Amino acid sequence: MPQLFHVDAFTAQPFAGNPAAVLYASAPLPDTTLQAIAAEMNLSETAFVFPQQENLFLLRWFTPQTEVELCGHATLASAHVLWQQLDCPHPVLRFATRSGELTARRGDNGIELNFPAAKPQAITLPTGLLAALGLTATRYTGSANGKWIIEVDSEEQVLALQPDFNALRQLEGRGVMVTARASRSGYDFVSRYFAPWVGVDEDPVTGSNHGILASYWQPILQQTRFMAWQASARGGEMEVHLTGERVLLFGQAVTLSRGEWLLP
Repeated sequence: MPQLFHVDAFTAQPFAGNPAAVLYASAPLPDTTLQAIAAEMNLSETAFVFPQQENLFLLRWFTPQTEVELCGHATLASAHVLWQQLDCPHPVLRFATRSGELTARRGDNGIELNFPAAKPQAITLPTGLLAALGLTATRYTGSANGKWIIEVDSEEQVLALQPDFNALRQLEGRGVMVTARASRSGYDFVSRYFAPWVGVDEDPVTGSNHGILASYWQPILQQTRFMAWQASARGGEMEVHLTGERVLLFGQAVTLSRGEWLLP
């Protein structure tokens, strides 16, 4: 019987960070079933984990509307479930995904995820995007992995954003990150992420974005290790280490519930 978990990721406290559903089953399920389960869970992502070999697992991620190429918080939640709830004995977990093989490792400061890092390229944003975000000026605009990245003057601007999601949906897009240097103590940069095109108006904490954000901030801040805060209403933090074309993301997770998926 498939087992279903509700996990808050990139937080050590319940009801914070980014919630994910994790379904663990002994064999893969049809894509239509996976999408229907994700729609039923109605969280930014539902992760589906299927054992393949000794410490290798097939891992897929779905929003309520579509499958996605990469998801950090649901990967963190999946590793947490395998270790904390399913007693997986391996200190390193390997995940076969649409973005290649990813690994999770138990570390002193939480779970360590090894993810790809992408360097943003400067671009001209689509007409209407800044207006839909409520912005009139930026310090930088770019794109990486099909997502837009925008730097603004201050953390306060990031916090004050009130996007017009209906206007955003009229544009062709995948997701947009808005970032700034942190003004709060203990952090290097902050960000928010909006992705109404895949059914997630605002994602609470987006691990996969931080490879892009670390690559962006590295030449500006002249460092390769960062403490990042994603400034959604729930909020979440992660430690980020940039290592060439890869990035290490460190975070914690909390299991809120566990059950069985009863339908075929």
